[in-house]
Amino acid sequence: MSGGDGTRRVRAGRRTVEVHRPDKVLFPGGGDAKEYTKGDLVDYHRAVAPFMLPHLRGRPLMLERHPDGIDGPRFMQKNTPDHYPGWIPRVELAKEGGTVRHTVCDDTATLLYLADQASITLHRWLSRADSPDHPDRLVFDLDPAGDDFEAVREAARLLGELLDELELPSALMTTGSRGLHAIVPLTGRHDFDEVRAFARDVADTLADAHPDRLTTAARKKDRGDRLYLDIQRNAYAQTAVAPFTVRPRPGAPVATPITWDQLDDPELHARRWTLADAVEQARTNPWSGLLNRGRALGPARRRLHALRG
Repeated sequence: MSGGDGTRRVRAGRRTVEVHRPDKVLFPGGGDAKEYTKGDLVDYHRAVAPFMLPHLRGRPLMLERHPDGIDGPRFMQKNTPDHYPGWIPRVELAKEGGTVRHTVCDDTATLLYLADQASITLHRWLSRADSPDHPDRLVFDLDPAGDDFEAVREAARLLGELLDELELPSALMTTGSRGLHAIVPLTGRHDFDEVRAFARDVADTLADAHPDRLTTAARKKDRGDRLYLDIQRNAYAQTAVAPFTVRPRPGAPVATPITWDQLDDPELHARRWTLADAVEQARTNPWSGLLNRGRALGPARRRLHALRG
């Protein structure tokens, strides 16, 4: 329903969320890119909420906000403003020299409120608010030197084969930007230092085996044309883009979970799904059952050590 002041009111569970200036253009059209408004972003979040919320619940967020659309200034919001409604959960977590009061998104109403705030991209912690030092996700970011998706596809296959050898379940997600994320579900027993060290050993093993194609060099000048196996997100207070979140690029591409079989689809690329069709992919449940299969890293670490000799 709409108000006479141009405000739209959207029902979400027991709550009604006000959407201010729903006709405001956040993604200008042009070329092959379609135009999308704030109202479109809200409608997308309402439709994708059943699939997106399981990846957000209980996790501290960093919000990437674009109040004037993707061509205007952006800011990264960690601290929850005082004016946010009291029904939106917060969690106070330690940072160097103090604390941050992060927003947590547990329900559809919160998701719609954040969309009204022009929070285009939601970046989530890899740990939960009740156990912030112990991640239950490990993320490899496959980051190509340019926009070469074939290099990403090849790196994902190599990484998938190694993770299979280590008997670790894994899932893929397009980033909506240039690459893919490979996600491994964990039990949450290990702290970030342990998880990061393991991720680095896996990445080094792959890069050592394919030094002409892959690198773990943190500095861009040291990478050349090689794909960067980025494990930096596996650290306290670091974030990764949430599954089904929209990215601030023309055409509103979406970070979208895929199956390993979809890696072979010649149509696949990092921006394959957008705000217009990501819900259709979500309905196929590409990560079916995976996130309930968290693993401890001890056995995988021993297998990796044996492989490395």
